[in-house]
Amino acid sequence: MDETEISTTAEAYEAAALPRRIEVYADDSRKGGATPDGCVTDKPVARKSPAEWAYERLVLYIRDFEADLDNAHEVAMGFTGSQAGVLRIEGMGFFDPDIITFYGTDPQGIRTQLVQHISQLNVLLRALPKLVEAEKPRRIGFRLAQRLEDATREESPEAT
Repeated sequence: MDETEISTTAEAYEAAALPRRIEVYADDSRKGGATPDGCVTDKPVARKSPAEWAYERLVLYIRDFEADLDNAHEVAMGFTGSQAGVLRIEGMGFFDPDIITFYGTDPQGIRTQLVQHISQLNVLLRALPKLVEAEKPRRIGFRLAQRLEDATREESPEAT
């Protein structure tokens, strides 16, 4: 629909209800799911889905946690309330309205994904020694925060 068309109330509600998915990874070798154009998370809290709002806050927690790590450690997530162990966080995303996803590997190097409803969200951030073959630690928190900052600049009225 172009800007000159008028949408009905039903069309406006339908467009607002379409699910969005955003994923960012520590390296560019893995690509996330399709992300529709205009998936910007910089908007008033009242207009954010619960998943989007939780995602943004987790990005800040992870970034701040990583800021205190030395070059020998990377961020990982412990699974609270279970025997599942830990997940080296290599990616994170959300799926509106209420799902948060974590992507990574377990200590044995097995690819792992946690899909969690926001009502069950409990995250334990842990510092794990970086992988031996990695030259420098991967900092997913800073990549996630940069994605949010870039989106804010792109949508800022001053930028246009």
